[in-house]
Amino acid sequence: MPRFILYRGGTQTNLLVISTLLKVHEAVISARTGHIFMHETGAIEATGHRVITCETNVGKLTTADIEKVLKEYSLRPHVVKPRMFYISNSTEIGTNYSKKELEELFGFCMSRGLLLFLDGARLGYALTAENNDLTLSDIARLTDVFYIGGTKNGALLGEAIVFNSPDLAPEFDYVLKQKGALLAKGRLLGIQFLELFKDDLYFDLAKHANKMAMKIVRAVSDNGYSFLTQSTTNQIFPILPKQVIDRLSKKYLFYEWAVVDKDRSAIRIITSWATQENKVDEFISDLKKS
Repeated sequence: MPRFILYRGGTQTNLLVISTLLKVHEAVISARTGHIFMHETGAIEATGHRVITCETNVGKLTTADIEKVLKEYSLRPHVVKPRMFYISNSTEIGTNYSKKELEELFGFCMSRGLLLFLDGARLGYALTAENNDLTLSDIARLTDVFYIGGTKNGALLGEAIVFNSPDLAPEFDYVLKQKGALLAKGRLLGIQFLELFKDDLYFDLAKHANKMAMKIVRAVSDNGYSFLTQSTTNQIFPILPKQVIDRLSKKYLFYEWAVVDKDRSAIRIITSWATQENKVDEFISDLKKS
């Protein structure tokens, strides 16, 4: 039976899982866009574990990417030992893994003695994307450990870590306590997940966010603009002229993700379970005026 552990935030969830499962000389492989490398202030490295990154244009990695890393880090004992493969679903740039892709990755990891860890901070959005063919039970079958993100999908805070083998981290409770992660009122985290998984609320909230994002996608396309990635989840990255970005930024809060050329940049727009459709319509109207 899987073992569930509730925790409060994505960065420390990643830190706890990775630092617990790796020995002092072991490292984790990630896409360069991966959250543990790009947006966690060196949290993993601070525990003494190197994050080995791979370049990718779509946020996802393949078995060929892992194979390349294993060859590069084979000069034992002069280099760190790759031991874990970290992926996000959906990824940090809005893309998501298919069942076939995850099957291939997990099979490869098992054959090479690697642990597969799936960051599920945005898992609800991946599982309810229009092109998704994965289920929650597939995720449990095709990873060693993953977590169900609550913070980004309606919970006040909280992530549910799932160790798919109870023997993988039998004394994880000691780690939680030692690293200040064992909440005195931790039952409040559990109550949230009990409510979120009643009557498919967790998935309904994610579906709403995806629906709002896809409405913006259609409007952006109708206005003749393109995208940095082909996302079907709640994170989208339209490429807009800088003067359009300047005008929209006076009214809306978004992140300028990447400079495309001297005249255009890709911005990151994120919708959520709480995004109101009338606000989406307002944004679309202002985009047309720009």
